[in-house]
Order: sequence, then C-alpha cells, then structure tokens
Amino acid sequence: MTRVIYVGLDVHAETIAVATADEGREGEVRYHGVIANTAEALKALCGRLSRKGERPDFCYEAGPCGYGAHRLVTALGFRCSVVAPSLIPRKAGDRVKTDRRDALMLARLHRAGELQPVWTPDEAHEAMRDLIRFRRQATDALKAAKQQLLSFLLRHGLRYPGRSRWGKAHWRWLDELRRFPFDHQQLVFEEQKRAIRQIETRIATLDAKIQEAVAGWRFGPVVEALRSLRGVDTVIATTLAAEIGDISRFDNARQLMAWLGLVPSEHSSGASVRRGRITRAGNALARSMLVEASWSYRHPAREQRRYLQRAAGLPERIRDIGWKAQTRLCGRYRRLAATGKALPKVLTAIARELAGFVWSIAREQPARA
Repeated sequence: MTRVIYVGLDVHAETIAVATADEGREGEVRYHGVIANTAEALKALCGRLSRKGERPDFCYEAGPCGYGAHRLVTALGFRCSVVAPSLIPRKAGDRVKTDRRDALMLARLHRAGELQPVWTPDEAHEAMRDLIRFRRQATDALKAAKQQLLSFLLRHGLRYPGRSRWGKAHWRWLDELRRFPFDHQQLVFEEQKRAIRQIETRIATLDAKIQEAVAGWRFGPVVEALRSLRGVDTVIATTLAAEIGDISRFDNARQLMAWLGLVPSEHSSGASVRRGRITRAGNALARSMLVEASWSYRHPAREQRRYLQRAAGLPERIRDIGWKAQTRLCGRYRRLAATGKALPKVLTAIARELAGFVWSIAREQPARA
C-alpha cells in the first residue's frame, strides 16, 4: 500500500531546506538537510523520497524564486502546492526563524491541511504577468519623473499658468523655458524632459505589445469580455486577467472581493461588532486597477460610442452585464458622494462592486481550453 509522505521545502536562490512528515497525527517529522536549488538535485530528491512504497506530496512558500520548482516536481508526476506566505499559521511570540525550522513547519502544517495553496500559472500566463508588471513599473517611473521635473521648476519659482498639465499646451510652455542662470541647470531641465519622453515611448511600446500578446493568449476572450465594462480598457482588463488568473476557482463574487482585499476588516467579540478599513489582502495590482477603473463612474451612465464599439462583437448577455454595471455603479457613486463620504471610500466601494461584475463576466466568458 502506498503511503503519503508530506514534504516541506524552504526554497532559496541557491539552496532548498527539506523536511518530511509521515502520515497520521503522531507521524514522525524529520529534517533531511539542504540540497542545491537545481533541477538535478530536485529530481534526485524526488527519486529518494518515492522509494519503499512512499508517495511524496510537496509544498513550499510562494516567493521570489517563482514556480520553477513546482513545474519540475509536477512534471515528474508528484503533487506540489505553492502556499501563500501571509496565510501560514505562526505561533505568537515565536522569534526564532531558520531554514530548518521553516521546512519542518511547512511539512507539519501541510500534513495537517492548514496551508492555503495559491493558483499557479503556466509559463505563458507568467510571461503575460511579467509584461503587465513591467508596464506598471514604467508608469510608476513616469509619475516619479514628472514629479521630479515639477519639483525642480517649483524650486526655481516657475509655475505653469494653465490649468491642465502634461497636455500639448503644457509641453509647449516647457519647451520654451529658458530662464535658468547657469548652463548646467538648463541641461538638468532638458535631461528631465528627455527622460519623461523616453518613458512615454516605452509605455507606448509595451501597450502595443500587450495588444498583440492578448490576441493569442488563453485568457484573450476574458480580456475582450471585460472591456465591456466602463473604465476597463485593454491594459486594465489584461492586468485583471493576468493577476487573478482562473476566476472559476471562486464560487461566488464575495470570494473574489475578499481575495482582492476589498472587504472590510472586522474585530468582533460577543455583542460588539467592529468593522474597519479594507483588509488589503491579496493582489495589490489588481486591486489598484479596479480603483482606477472606478473613477469613470463619477459621470452619469450613458452608452458612449467607444463602449459600444468595444462591446460590438460580444454576446448580448455580456453586454447586458456591462450596462447593468454602469447604471448601478454610476448611481451608487452619486449616492455615496452625496452623503459626504471621503472620495477614497467612495472609490473603494465602487471597486468592490465592480469586482462582482468582473466575476460575472468572467463566468459568462471562460478562457480557452
């Protein structure tokens, strides 16, 4: 009879600490030492642990080393779970952390069924994540470069007289500035402008690549369907699909909202019920994309031409969900704003409900097999 042996791996860039736990509550938990983080060492470990009628069941924490170990172990025919570090139970007051203790803890908790595995993407999905995350880094760099330039001008008492910055009129004003007393100050100013334009060019290149990559991607149909929602363009839809992954694993919209960290935190005891700010658990990039899309619902609901064009080839059921989302969320935005709630709270509430419509559309339009 095959016996399951639970294996905890503490994965690092160069090494992997290994521990095992036998079946049963009283099964022995053993530390096996450290192996190199290489394909050959992992294959040899799987071979050793699968002898004598034992079937290893692996787990390790999600981290900077990615999913390489998971793909290798599963390709060899063994189970491997990548677990969420933030959801690993930890003893209060435990101040000692070593690779050995972490591996033993993972093996023990894996045997007890107390670890929460994350959804593991395939290589094509991870490549899309790399693309959209690099674009996000580029937009953050653009914001920083623009703020750096504005701070430089402010230090020299130069303020743009117009209302809207970074448009054509603002750039024309910037290009005509020649008020610095030293040549090297003018050079700094010109280099800052050049840096902004270079980042904008990089973002445009990445946007074009995202558009191209989505066409042949497994989740391409989901991206097209999500674009029926107001405020959700190709970049936001691709980000949501790449970061969330297979939405079918969520049984209802509330589970997705909780995974995104958009539900209120709670500390209740007895008759006392206390709810606080949102949990901010889960994927921060997907959450920020939903908040960004929520800005568009501050305007009255209407079927503008660009929304009709984006949804033209979609099934009627998906178009109906998009219109329902627009009428509901636009009205809710106005009602919440009328009560005097702070704008961040209003946007968070809209983002939470928008996540529910994302779930509904993704269920109607599944990914390619």
